[in-house]
Amino acid sequence: MGRADARRAQKKGSSPERGGKKPKKTGIRRFFTWKLLLAYFLGVIALGLGSFYALYLYVDVPGKGNEAAKAQSNVYKNQKGEVIARLGEVNREEVPLTKVPKDVQNAVVAAENKKFWTDPGVDLKGTARGILNTVMGRGKQGGSTITQQYVKNYYLDQRQTVTRKVKELIISLKVQDQKPKEEILAGYLNTSYFGRNASGIQAAARAYYGKDVDKITLEEGAYLAALLQAPSQYDWGTASDAGKKNVEARWNYVLDKMVEQKWLDPGKRQTMKFQPPGPTKAPEGLTGSNGYLVQAARQEMIRDLKRQGRPESDFAAGGWTITLSIDPKKQAALEKAVKHKLTDDLDPKAREVDGHVQPGAVSVDVKTGQVVALYGGQDFIKHQTSNATRGDFQPASTFKPLILASALQNGSKTQDKKPITSSTTYEGTNKRPVVDKGAPVGFAPENEDGYSEPAVTVQKAMNDSVNSVFAQMAVDVGLSKVKKTAVELGMKGDFEEVPSLSLGSMGASPLEMAGVYATLDNHGKKINPSIIKSVSWKGEAYKLPNPVTDQRVVSRNTADGVTGVMTGVVDDGTANVVSSSQYQVAGKTGTSDDNKSAWFTGYTPGLVTSVGVFGEGPGGKQVSLQGTGGGGRVNGGGYPARIWAAYTASVFDDDEDKSKFDLDTEDGFVAPQAPAGTPSVGATPSAGRNTPSGTPSPRTQSPTSTPGRQTPSNKPTPPTNKPTPPKPTPPTPGPTAPTGNTGDPSGTRPNGGIATP
Repeated sequence: MGRADARRAQKKGSSPERGGKKPKKTGIRRFFTWKLLLAYFLGVIALGLGSFYALYLYVDVPGKGNEAAKAQSNVYKNQKGEVIARLGEVNREEVPLTKVPKDVQNAVVAAENKKFWTDPGVDLKGTARGILNTVMGRGKQGGSTITQQYVKNYYLDQRQTVTRKVKELIISLKVQDQKPKEEILAGYLNTSYFGRNASGIQAAARAYYGKDVDKITLEEGAYLAALLQAPSQYDWGTASDAGKKNVEARWNYVLDKMVEQKWLDPGKRQTMKFQPPGPTKAPEGLTGSNGYLVQAARQEMIRDLKRQGRPESDFAAGGWTITLSIDPKKQAALEKAVKHKLTDDLDPKAREVDGHVQPGAVSVDVKTGQVVALYGGQDFIKHQTSNATRGDFQPASTFKPLILASALQNGSKTQDKKPITSSTTYEGTNKRPVVDKGAPVGFAPENEDGYSEPAVTVQKAMNDSVNSVFAQMAVDVGLSKVKKTAVELGMKGDFEEVPSLSLGSMGASPLEMAGVYATLDNHGKKINPSIIKSVSWKGEAYKLPNPVTDQRVVSRNTADGVTGVMTGVVDDGTANVVSSSQYQVAGKTGTSDDNKSAWFTGYTPGLVTSVGVFGEGPGGKQVSLQGTGGGGRVNGGGYPARIWAAYTASVFDDDEDKSKFDLDTEDGFVAPQAPAGTPSVGATPSAGRNTPSGTPSPRTQSPTSTPGRQTPSNKPTPPTNKPTPPKPTPPTPGPTAPTGNTGDPSGTRPNGGIATP
């Protein structure tokens, strides 16, 4: 072979020495050549396109709308199965697009799908992302066009499944080809949910502004457009402060997008100001307490649907039967207690403040976790903000047990490295600066009426609600740890980690506080109170989470320890008006700064009830309760405690198992004592962990040493028969605690003042 032949052979990959042929690939490698990989890729694409085309041919546009697009009723029943309310068919009135002002149409398009008039009817990228997230279990996904949302509302349902997403895509493509954009927009406006039980823009215009949609202004239309993102959260009549900020931001977003699309003159945009809509108008038939019960059940159902990634429009579409957990006997007893112990004293014509009083209460059965009675106000038609579920008033000193719970749970120590227990001694002087590692933190709370003691045990500080003690304790424990414990017990976490949280300076509702104390009564296992006993949808059972969980958020030692300490508040402190010879009681009073709210939250072994009395002036402004009923200050130990006592006494069934607490703790009640010294920050008495004389721990205490405590063999001795506990004697001269207050029904010590009992 010549040189030329050899070169040609090399170019062909052969070698004269090896026979002139290149070896072939063998095994699995022969399936992964670049040509085959390209063929595979093209094959997958072809298969996908073919499958989609087959589905496109197979799936037709339904001849009529689905059941969710039709009007139905939601029925609410009490525990006995008796109908409380039947909310009529879905509030919807279809209108032609010509009746909707062009500016309002543009506002909705700007908010939901600004390229609606030119898009192909589907958002392939958004739909693909939605399908992927649905497969991965990430719940509800946005990104749909107006056409897709109309198809979902009218032809399909709200379930988040891959099948429904694919059908939505195909039907949307066909609807886009078969119907003009104007008809699609009209269908969307008539089927969308706007809140206030209003489906469709005409019903929404009536619900929020009391007029037909053709009379709606652009500013009002922008608000209706903003509602589509979150109807309940953006309803100005019930929105939280955060919700109101969000809806204003969304309103501005809608108008700015209109300017961007050249649908609104920039100069006119600058002159436009947000005007809140009018208050909610209640449907007929929801007078008295019924409206509050239905409202609470509806809110709970919507929360659960959202937990599953389903919108509230699923509930608004109707077909639900909700049986409430409300016990008619207990509900009547709670309403009677509020009337006899509070509202009968009020005379708004004689005293302006009496017209500002808003009581609220919630009672929870600890065994089931269900709300058995709820008082939201005197009449839902006249006052549609439920005082039972509103969270805008301070819980004040009812928060203090949570600080102690956090201390016990975390094994916290004082600044002097002494363990914090019920017998730990703190300095209780008035306006004592709170310190952290020897340095002041800039907070020196005032004790009520200037109460001041150089040394006071945690037990007595809880009994008498000494602000300076718990402010220092919160810093000793760590503000972040206190907040963490509070949230785990059931409080919302939307408050700052600042020293003033020790005074209960955040907002909370009676329902919220009832849940927190129910968890303590349940020995530390979480309870999420529910007002719903059972639910069915179109005859099929709908499963709700069990309100009593197996989640232990604090140890039994902690929960029972706090319960034991709070029995002292009832027997020896600010809440002795609720003390009973029939059953043990643990609880805490609270009175907020400026006397705008007063509380008593307490429990027997099995029934937790939280009562709040709030001062609400014109426009929802918080006002002082001073002078209510012709008296002075309204304290937690006054009207709230009296309501609690009257209600609990009337529903107690004298069950021996429910009369005494079953406590297992090393951190419970200690009898009042003379402090051993005056600590600079905190110290523990020398004798015993829980009892100054070294007596056994509360779980083995005899009933004769501390009547009504822990687990005595006999029922607690009535307060009138128990021995008077010794008063602490300060080791050094100092201000003497006041002995009375006209606003304090107990007469043991005043419980008014800043963030007081």
